Amino acid sequence: MGTDVIDSYVTDLGSRLQGSRKQVRDLLTETRDSLEDATEAHLGRGLTEQEAKKRAVEEFGPVREIANEYQAELAVAYGTRTLVWLAIVLPLMHMAWEYGRMLLVGPWQDLGTPTPSWYLVIAKANDMTSGAASGVALVALVLGRILARKYDTKLLAKLAASIAILAVGVVLLGNVAIIAATAHVDASRLMQSLPMSIASLITWTVIIRLGLLARRCLSCATIVA
Repeated sequence: MGTDVIDSYVTDLGSRLQGSRKQVRDLLTETRDSLEDATEAHLGRGLTEQEAKKRAVEEFGPVREIANEYQAELAVAYGTRTLVWLAIVLPLMHMAWEYGRMLLVGPWQDLGTPTPSWYLVIAKANDMTSGAASGVALVALVLGRILARKYDTKLLAKLAASIAILAVGVVLLGNVAIIAATAHVDASRLMQSLPMSIASLITWTVIIRLGLLARRCLSCATIVA
């Protein structure tokens, strides 16, 4: 049946795409609508249904080429979404954590046992990682809009993915560093109150979630030929 030509094309195209399920679904719907409109036009020129569908698919373009174009679009969209999350969530998470720490724990200098100067340097650096990562993500979003007019979307997608991975990596490194430093100075400091333990769990959940988003972003970008 002629219907199988369009169905097979759309199915094959969908199997090659990665990204937001909604965006993939919308692209496939648009593709099917375009193929059906082209089919109707060819039917009006006297072709049989099967011939019309086959001609519509041929004119639309090879699946690999169309998938590559669509994937670049999906990768940019996913990268933008990830950078927006990084720009918004990281500073909010840090502010919430700092407020809770000052309210329930107090300054790093007032933790009972002597605090080495190098520990304060690590603590300060860790405090800066979220803001720095958020700032980099924000700058990347702004530059992305400007550079989109001059550069290939495939390059921008990979750049966004790389920045997202780097930003999450810096935040993760900062958190691991302060935990290791705290354990070295006074392991008892890791035993926090219930509210701070919950805050720590939420923080790590957010970091892991952002890491998964960044990884997914990189996956979407790197499969673009």
